[in-house]
Amino acid sequence: MKRKSVLVTLLMLVMVAAVFTACSKNNSGETANTGNKTSTSETANGAGDKDKKIVVGFAQIGAESGWRDAETGSIKETFGNDPKFELKFSDAQQKQENQIKAIRSFIAQKVDAIGLAPVVESGWETVLKEAKDAGIPVFLLDRGITPGNEDLYVSFIGSDFVLEGQNAAKWMVDEFGADAQVNIVQLEGTVGASAANDRKKGFEEEIAGKAGYKIVYSQTGDFTRAKGKEVMEAYLKKDKNIQVVYAHNDDMALGAIQAIEEAGLKPGTDVKIIGVDGIKAAFEAIAAGKLNVTVECNPLLGPQLKQAVLDYKEGKELPKWIKSEEDVYFGQKAIDALPNRKY
Repeated sequence: MKRKSVLVTLLMLVMVAAVFTACSKNNSGETANTGNKTSTSETANGAGDKDKKIVVGFAQIGAESGWRDAETGSIKETFGNDPKFELKFSDAQQKQENQIKAIRSFIAQKVDAIGLAPVVESGWETVLKEAKDAGIPVFLLDRGITPGNEDLYVSFIGSDFVLEGQNAAKWMVDEFGADAQVNIVQLEGTVGASAANDRKKGFEEEIAGKAGYKIVYSQTGDFTRAKGKEVMEAYLKKDKNIQVVYAHNDDMALGAIQAIEEAGLKPGTDVKIIGVDGIKAAFEAIAAGKLNVTVECNPLLGPQLKQAVLDYKEGKELPKWIKSEEDVYFGQKAIDALPNRKY
């Protein structure tokens, strides 16, 4: 019995040893496999980082004008046609609160960069600081924010609005002469927008000291054709003794043209019309003799934004203001340029 018991015990020990050895080999194999999987995963992640798209969020003001539509088209075309990029686009419908919500959404999605066309200058400090704290660079397009907050964005890409206003006034003075008596209606852009503030500033600075040039009425048309027409209609019911309409954008100028015609006056002749933006419809109105001049404000900013994002990611130092190239169009110069207008 004892001998049999000893044999059974020895047999059990051999079996346990065999099982332990098998388990050890199996565990060793799993560890090796896990190591290989980790290595493969790291390689895949490395390749993924290399091939990862650059995600850009763009908070657009809305679609209040042909100019704005052209800018939106430029942004979508530029980033949509480049496989290195992914665009997240938001239309705020002219409401700042919608733009702020969009920016916070972009921050939550951890985009690589944010583009913002601010509807007004003020009220951006909190949300742009949130983007800065999240390490997301912000680029302003076509409109600026309140001075003193330059640390909250990388670059402003766009026009010199003050110069645009000055150029509009210079054309007018050249047209009438420095000593002329000229009554002017000014159709202002959206209240609080940098484009409206600066175009007003540049225009009024340029005519300061010329006693015969008087702005007899100045009212916002909110950068829309419908509002431009409405404001012009209301004024013409009170007084038709005006020589110039200076509109802060072409859409308001085109609306004013409709109101002037309906009032029995001839736009472009009885009343000189000045617009800003350089949209194709303005060039057509110049060719028709209804609009006299348009001061160009280039909306095709998509390529400049893309390059700025790429330069930033490469660690290049960017200027605080990346200016657009622009011109002033009137007469035959505008007619000759019409066939090549892209917006």
